[in-house]
Amino acid sequence: MIPYGRQSIDAADERAVLEVLRSDFLTQGPRVPRFEQAVSEYCGVPFAVAVNSATSALHIACLALGVGPGDRVWTSPNTFVASANCARYCGASVDFVDIDPATYNMSCTALAARLEQAAAEGTLPKVVIPVHFSGLPCDMVRIHELAQHYGFFVVEDASHAIGARCADSVIGDCRYSDIAVFSFHPVKIITTAEGGLATTRSADLARQLALFRSHGITRDPGELERDAAEPWYYEQHCLGLNYRLTELQAALGISQLAHLEEWVARRHALADIYDRELSGLPLILPQRTVGSRSALHLYVVQIDTARTALPRRALYDGLRERNIGVNVHYIPVHTQPYYQALGFRSGQFPNSEAYYARCVSLPMYAGLSDADQQRVIVALHQVLS
Repeated sequence: MIPYGRQSIDAADERAVLEVLRSDFLTQGPRVPRFEQAVSEYCGVPFAVAVNSATSALHIACLALGVGPGDRVWTSPNTFVASANCARYCGASVDFVDIDPATYNMSCTALAARLEQAAAEGTLPKVVIPVHFSGLPCDMVRIHELAQHYGFFVVEDASHAIGARCADSVIGDCRYSDIAVFSFHPVKIITTAEGGLATTRSADLARQLALFRSHGITRDPGELERDAAEPWYYEQHCLGLNYRLTELQAALGISQLAHLEEWVARRHALADIYDRELSGLPLILPQRTVGSRSALHLYVVQIDTARTALPRRALYDGLRERNIGVNVHYIPVHTQPYYQALGFRSGQFPNSEAYYARCVSLPMYAGLSDADQQRVIVALHQVLS
């Protein structure tokens, strides 16, 4: 079965992990700070805080921004549930902004209209979490302008988007946001097995993120509330969690990061082939915005219902029967039973629902061979003919 995504691991990655296994530190050693520094330098951002998953990074991002009961957080319905759950962990309410049908990202037009209405009603969000779906950046310049006007924080869910660029900005540099969050799950661009990371330009937010990552505890002499001569002394300053990344994972991340540009370039080469070879089929192909660079975590097609009566399930089943491991990203969050119990209903965000009804994610990863990609293309032609 050709999967829709998978990790690429080489001998250098294996050596990096083995070196840690033979060292004195499996956790809380020197490699996590080195990994943070490497990502910080790549993104051109002063601060990076590594954690055990992007879900954890989203959670502590909300905590660091003071999200709590009575606050409102808005995100996209077209995302994994973690983009919304992070606010619920803090006791905040969640709402959604529908997507642009061309980019599958949060619609800035819809966001502006919702903000105008919320301002009149006194129900503005404290945080907006735009999601760079499939690695294609949202219009962060416009979102930043709206944030400045209406006074909300911005957390970029860049789980799909390390290596992406938006206008004059590298995703993760936080030029147009307060915090950006990456995922290093095995199907993402680079991996630490499981893992995530938050970047920010704010020293105070970085300090808060680091506190929440590790039980709310600090040993920094400059932050202690009382002078202590004891070398073992520490203080808990907030109710934190254990969201630490291990040394093994950080070592793998450092090794993987060396391939990032090469792997994003390979994904673009694969996407160019898909664009060319699938152009005659009754499919809506993904958009790559002029002036931005997608990280191309996913290559998602939609059934073009104006040109074929074939249902999405038939396409999905037909490809899987041919050992093509396609997937579907994502079931709109507001249609999940948990969120329906909070009052959301199907039909509220029609662009997201229409997209979901037609979408299929094709295999897309740096290690996808030319021969295997041709198998995918041949299978698509067979099923759609």
